[in-house]
Amino acid sequence: TKMLSLQSKVWIPDPEEVWKSAELLKDYKPGDKVLLLHLEEGKDLEYCLDPKTKELPHLRNPDILVGENDLTALSYLHEPAVLHNLRVRFIDSKLIYTYCGIVLVAINPYEQLPIYGEDIINAYSGQNMGDMDPHIFAVAEEAYKQMARDERNQSIIVSGESGAGKTVSAKYAMRYFATVSGSASEANVEEKVLASNPIMESIGNAKTTRNDNSSRFGKYIEIGFDKRYRIIGANMRTYLLEKSRVVFQAEEERNYHIFYQLCASAKLPEFKMLRLGNANDFNYTKQGGSPVIEGVDDAKEMAHTRQACTLLGISESYQMGIFQILAGILHLGNVGFTSRDADSCAIPPKHEPLCIFCDLMGVDYEEMCHWLCHRKLATATETYIKPISKLQATNARDALAKHIYAKLFNWIVDHVNQALHSAVKQHSFIGVLDIYGFETFEINSFEQFCINYANEKLQQQFNMHVFKLEQEEYMKEQIPWTLIDFYDNQPCINLIESKLGILDLLDEECKMPKGTDDTWAQKLYNTHLNKCALFEKPRLSNKAFIIQHFADKVEYQCEGFLEKNKDTVFEEQIKVLRSSKFKMLPELFQDDEKAISPTSATSLGRTPLTRAPAKPTKGRPGQMAKEHKKTVGHQFRNSLHLLMETLNATTPHYVRCIKPNDFKFPFTFDEKRAVQQLRACGVLETIRISAAGFPSRWTYQEFFSRYRVLMKQKDVLSDRKQTCKNVLEKLILDKDKYQFGKTKIFFRAGQVAYLEKLRADKLRAACIRIQKTIRGWLLRKKYLRMRKAAITVQRYVRGYQARCYAKFLRRTKAATIIQKYWRMYVVCRRYKIKRAATIVLQSYLRGYLARNRYRKILREHKAVIIQKWVRGWLARTHYKRSMHAIIYLQCCFRRMMAKRELKKLKIEARSVERYKKLHIGMENKIMQLQRKVDEQNKDYKCLMEKLTNLEGIYNSETEKLRSDLERLQLSEEEAKVATGRVLSLQEEIAKLRKDLEQTRSEKKCIEERADRYKQETEELVSNLKEENTLLKQEKESLNHRIVEQAKEMTETMEKKLVEETKQLELDLNDERLRYQNLLNEFSRLEERYDDLKEEMTLMVHVPKPGHKRTDSTHSSNESEYIFSSEIAEMEDIPLRTEEPTEKKVPLDMSLFLKLQKRVTELEQEKQVMQDELDRKEEQVLRSKAKEEERPQIRGAELEYESLKRQELESENKKLKNELNELRKALSEKSAPEVTAPGAPAYRVLMEQLTSVSEELDVRKEEVLILRSQLVSQKEAIQPKNTMTDSTILLEDVQKMKDKGEIAQAYIGLKETNRLLESQLQSQKRSHENEAEALRGEIQSLKEENNRQQQLLAQNLQLPPEARIEASLQHEITRLTNENLDLMEQLEKQDKTVRKLKKQLKVFAKKIGELEVGQMENISPGQIIDEPIRPVNIPRKEKDFQGMLEYKKEDEQKLVKNLILELKPRGVAVNLIPGLPAYILFMCVRHADYLNDDQKVRSLLTSTINSIKKVLKKRGDDFETVSFWLSNTCRFLHCLKQYSGEEGFMKHNTSRQNEHCLTNFDLAEYRQVLSDLAIQIYQQLVRVLENILQPMIVSGMLEHETIQGVSGVKPTGLRKRTSSIADEGTYTLDSILRQLNSFHSVMCQHGMDPELIKQVVKQMFYIVGAITLNNLLLRKDMCSWSKGMQIRYNVSQLEEWLRDKNLMNSGAKETLEPLIQAAQLLQVKKKTDDDAEAICSMCNALTTAQIVKVLNLYTPVNEFEERVSVSFIRTIQMRLRDRKDSPQLLMDAKHIFPVTFPFNPSSLALETIQIPASLGLGFISRV
Repeated sequence: TKMLSLQSKVWIPDPEEVWKSAELLKDYKPGDKVLLLHLEEGKDLEYCLDPKTKELPHLRNPDILVGENDLTALSYLHEPAVLHNLRVRFIDSKLIYTYCGIVLVAINPYEQLPIYGEDIINAYSGQNMGDMDPHIFAVAEEAYKQMARDERNQSIIVSGESGAGKTVSAKYAMRYFATVSGSASEANVEEKVLASNPIMESIGNAKTTRNDNSSRFGKYIEIGFDKRYRIIGANMRTYLLEKSRVVFQAEEERNYHIFYQLCASAKLPEFKMLRLGNANDFNYTKQGGSPVIEGVDDAKEMAHTRQACTLLGISESYQMGIFQILAGILHLGNVGFTSRDADSCAIPPKHEPLCIFCDLMGVDYEEMCHWLCHRKLATATETYIKPISKLQATNARDALAKHIYAKLFNWIVDHVNQALHSAVKQHSFIGVLDIYGFETFEINSFEQFCINYANEKLQQQFNMHVFKLEQEEYMKEQIPWTLIDFYDNQPCINLIESKLGILDLLDEECKMPKGTDDTWAQKLYNTHLNKCALFEKPRLSNKAFIIQHFADKVEYQCEGFLEKNKDTVFEEQIKVLRSSKFKMLPELFQDDEKAISPTSATSLGRTPLTRAPAKPTKGRPGQMAKEHKKTVGHQFRNSLHLLMETLNATTPHYVRCIKPNDFKFPFTFDEKRAVQQLRACGVLETIRISAAGFPSRWTYQEFFSRYRVLMKQKDVLSDRKQTCKNVLEKLILDKDKYQFGKTKIFFRAGQVAYLEKLRADKLRAACIRIQKTIRGWLLRKKYLRMRKAAITVQRYVRGYQARCYAKFLRRTKAATIIQKYWRMYVVCRRYKIKRAATIVLQSYLRGYLARNRYRKILREHKAVIIQKWVRGWLARTHYKRSMHAIIYLQCCFRRMMAKRELKKLKIEARSVERYKKLHIGMENKIMQLQRKVDEQNKDYKCLMEKLTNLEGIYNSETEKLRSDLERLQLSEEEAKVATGRVLSLQEEIAKLRKDLEQTRSEKKCIEERADRYKQETEELVSNLKEENTLLKQEKESLNHRIVEQAKEMTETMEKKLVEETKQLELDLNDERLRYQNLLNEFSRLEERYDDLKEEMTLMVHVPKPGHKRTDSTHSSNESEYIFSSEIAEMEDIPLRTEEPTEKKVPLDMSLFLKLQKRVTELEQEKQVMQDELDRKEEQVLRSKAKEEERPQIRGAELEYESLKRQELESENKKLKNELNELRKALSEKSAPEVTAPGAPAYRVLMEQLTSVSEELDVRKEEVLILRSQLVSQKEAIQPKNTMTDSTILLEDVQKMKDKGEIAQAYIGLKETNRLLESQLQSQKRSHENEAEALRGEIQSLKEENNRQQQLLAQNLQLPPEARIEASLQHEITRLTNENLDLMEQLEKQDKTVRKLKKQLKVFAKKIGELEVGQMENISPGQIIDEPIRPVNIPRKEKDFQGMLEYKKEDEQKLVKNLILELKPRGVAVNLIPGLPAYILFMCVRHADYLNDDQKVRSLLTSTINSIKKVLKKRGDDFETVSFWLSNTCRFLHCLKQYSGEEGFMKHNTSRQNEHCLTNFDLAEYRQVLSDLAIQIYQQLVRVLENILQPMIVSGMLEHETIQGVSGVKPTGLRKRTSSIADEGTYTLDSILRQLNSFHSVMCQHGMDPELIKQVVKQMFYIVGAITLNNLLLRKDMCSWSKGMQIRYNVSQLEEWLRDKNLMNSGAKETLEPLIQAAQLLQVKKKTDDDAEAICSMCNALTTAQIVKVLNLYTPVNEFEERVSVSFIRTIQMRLRDRKDSPQLLMDAKHIFPVTFPFNPSSLALETIQIPASLGLGFISRV
């Protein structure tokens, strides 16, 4: 009642939604009959309480508890809370699995989900059940773990309605066992176990109205395991096959899948003989009217079924036999009957379906036809054959078909069990029970009765198990046990199976000759009605009965019970089938007493894995027949009892499958259907049992961590248990509401919600107080800031206003003056402007008027002129016109007059008078003419006289004229020419005129065009200008766009380039990864091969006592590393005796091609080298010729050095002669006792001999030094010296030759100068080196000081224990570094000592020479006679060549001491890094120096095989693997550095270049060593992963690094791992300490820095991947506070990377998905902007991972909000175009491809010392 206050949320019943949520509008007080409620849809309601029960409505759980993984974690455990929690998880979070105590509730999503992959299986493998989100894999893992831990058999019971997903759940459980455990043999048993599913589904599953793949039988599969818990076999038991489906299917249902698969494959050649067709052609497959399932291809399913049969060992002939029988059943269903009369029937003659059936079954047609229409009746005396009616015949036909199918089903199950049976002894098993759930339909018959009977038994077992677990929990925690009242369904079971129960009465009625369903119903009413409360009779029926089951009341129809229980088949029909020629058919009908299942659907002759095989009892035939006639109900009861015995002998695990809706809609939740199933499957009963006691359970530490806020400081004690007790007594006054156990606190239902309310109120009050204080402080600060700002603003404003006013006054006065003068100026200017304008206007106006007047006068004058000319023209025109008219008139008149005169003359001429007049006139005329002739004669005479005169004149004139004529003729010709020219010119002028006219006309046209063009041009120009402006704008925009596009293109090109580069890098990495995975697989197979070979050797060759078998791995593996240069040699060299002669290594084609390619490459390189050599020889010859031409200029010091060298050589010869003489004297003159090896004289002489030889070596060394100096001096004298220097040097030499004294003086002076200069330079260099060293020491001291301060600050933050450990770790590191520094100093001192020893020997030799010079006068005899005292001659240090010599027989000893028995820890601490690699390489160098290829090959092969042996033996030790990875890489680098290839010699010194290999190219061995290094690296990663994996989840996720940030939520029965750090819990510090350990070990071993970076990157990837995978599978970890914890932990890892200077290793990038997931938990998740930010932020996460995190996001406190479904949909819509992997989890097993960058060593090989601790005294330095 305390919780029913204002705003409390409750559940009220609702007919539609089952339960509705509402909120109280008023506090409840005891006695109130009505509650004022506000519904979620916005309505107000008055809810009336029941006056009888006075039950209050169920309280709703706090929001933070909604969506819990375990229903028992809910504070209020009741039906609405369970239903709401399941709905929220299913609809909002898309989570189909939920725990309910020990039960896994699985809701069918009707959609394929990506949560069953190999990665999910690996993630759940090895995890505790409560640590991960609910899953079928978690249940399977729990069963597998308990089987291994408790050595007890397990069972997984999967139940639910048809279509709820039982078969799929059982299938996934078996897949989990097959994947995790693997098989104990190579027979792939796990594949066979999984292959049994498609077979059983095809013959036992069918489409129903509720499910497209409904199992119509129950099965219990026992998966057997051996002692190592690997699958060895399996066995299957089946229950109650629904045989009636073979002959009848309801509407929208199908027969068993196998029939439709056969019909779909009827066209296959092998199925032609079956004479099948479409499914609609057969009576047994067309009744449902739905022969096709959407999305299912029956032909493909048939192929899968046949493939599975083949895998399980069912031969092709047997498969065809199965299909033949099934086809016969289909044809049998088409057999029709015709009625003869009411009691008999017949089959039409040659009936085709029956003919096909008889052909397929191999039986006689007539016999089968007869017995289908007749039956045999046997009495005590005789036998009758009676015809049967058409209905009876049809029923008999269907019964025969059902019987054949049941027998075939039985046979197939038997063969599947035989295929899954194993000869290996079974140690334990896990059973998977896939059985039908509680069923109730409109019409319920015998099948539903048996199914519900089985569920009653299972529910009883479930209740007892739950009750037992509760009791064990209470006993364990020493809580007072009070008997919990729970529903016991034993009365219902007694009603069914007890004596005179329903089954007993049914069997009794079946034995009665005339028993019917009606008589059986009456017996039921008489026996149980009104006597058993669970048995009822329907009101309106006498053929039905009602049973009150644990789930619901079910009404059964009695019709058909007797027939189905009898399962009657005519014996005569069976006999006909037994006599079949078809061999397989009689096998189906063999009687077997060992059959267990009700339909004989278990394995025939099966030996149960849990009991001894039952022996068959021998009896009479009558007894056998009686046993054969057991009813179905009796058989089912027996098999059910056997099943319960098996389940009771195992530890059960429960999976309850729920069907969310009847329409198969994905993620649609029907509350009514869900509640029905929850009630039926016992989930609510589990809740009720849990709620009856103390359902909520907390450990003391979890309670303290969660409710610390409710405690005061004085309440907190060191004892957490006592603290919790004290606080609870104050918080909850009723002590019955809780109990204190040993490790936990037990709460009644609702108490956790009450505590959560108190906690939320306390936090809310604290928040309000904090907000109040902070808001007051903020407002006070804001007020003071505003007040101060206001005062300041006022001061400045007032000052500003005063200044502005003063300024205004000044400006006003100034403005007045300015205005005065300005106005005057303006007026004056305006006047002047007006005056000037007026004058201008007047002048222009006057000019305009004068011009107008002038124009008028001019116009008038011109008009007068025009008038004058016009008037004259007009007068002349008038005159001309008048004259023309007058003349015309005169002419006309005169013509008229002439015509008249002519007319008169014509008349006169005709008359005589006319003639007379004419004659008179003629005479006159003749007289006149005579006179004229006389006058003309006179004139003639005068003219003749004149003519003669004129002739004379004429002649003279003629001559003159002739000359003129000639001249004129010439001029005429010229004139003609000129005339021609003129004509041509005239023509040209005419042409030109024409052209001119044309030009003018064209000009006019052109001008017109030009005008038009100009106008058009102007218009065009204006248009163009406009267009130009537009184009300019477009150009600018285009330029802008071009620039942007250029930028974009550049960016895209760069992006493409980067992407292509990345893609190429990814491809390269993929190739590397693929190659390295192949190497890994090769190494695994190689190890497997070695193990098998050793096992075979042990099995075949048993060693005799005292005889030790030699290891053959060396010789067997040696053949793997043969390179190309040795192939030809190996053909001639016989095999060694060590190698097994019986094994011949097959030719590897890939290796052969590789070697062939290598040979061609070597030939090309050889040709290139030959050309290069020829070129070099030519260059040398040319240089020699030039040197011969050039005068030889040598310095005086060169001759001096050569003289000194000659002198030393002469002394060397002299010493050799003295040595020979001494030996001769010893051999000739000495007595035997003196020269005996033990005599003192002999020893002295031998010591002198040794000293002399050492002296000789010293001389040799000096010679070598002088030669090197000569070479250096030759190089010093370069042609760059000027001519003056050369001439001076030549003159000096000449003078030296001429004058020796001057030369000696010059040389001495030069030597002095050089000596002084060298001393000065050496002092300068020494000073600079000292200063540089001091600077370095200062810098190192500063860094050390900073590091110490950082460590000190970090240590102060750590707890005391961790502080001590960190200080010890720091001290160890410091001492190690100091040790390494001291070792370096020791090496330097050793070098200095050796140098001083050499100088000392030189000085000792000079002193000895002086003594020898004094003793030259003493004879040898005197020397011998004098007493010999021992002389201590110092031993000389040899000049080593960096090689190690060993004998061939010492090779195994070398490998044993240096590799097999070497302890990495001692080598890493005390010796230089990579020492074994250097030693091995120096041995290889010596073998190369000797040109011994067999020795090189043997040593390298032994080395590689020995490293493999060490790693195989100690492969789980990180130090060993790291040590040999480092040494293998160093060995590889040495082979490269000293290979002689130019690419690897860049960083070598001249001395190191002298140490290069000279005879062998070991490139092939470098590849082998590289492969070996890759294998070692992968093994190192596996070791790292095995060490880190237990720490990661605990340290990165569960442990609270920042204490108090995330409170622990209430947990259910499935306890998750506590986040409170106990003593055995890993923390982040544990991970960091382990990382430090790994890093320090790798550094001590001298691993390459780049390789360390790759190892660190791989480590961080493992950490990030495992953490993210667990986060994605754990709902309790997806909260805001956990995101903060993860980000803090990641920052600590980044800080570790910075401290180790590994930030550029790429390790941080591998944590990016985890970082983004943590950010996703913390960012705001409400608006579209938030969605956009999330999509851009989470680019390293896949869409599935983002959606999964959002779905799993769970508020820990009430102040947080859930992610809405619409927001998740928005995210999915925005990410739908993103192309990423659909895989949910990261591949934690992924290993990045490793590379080994070349890292040359600066260490000189000749300076390496071999410590005695390695036991390599048999090796000598060379």
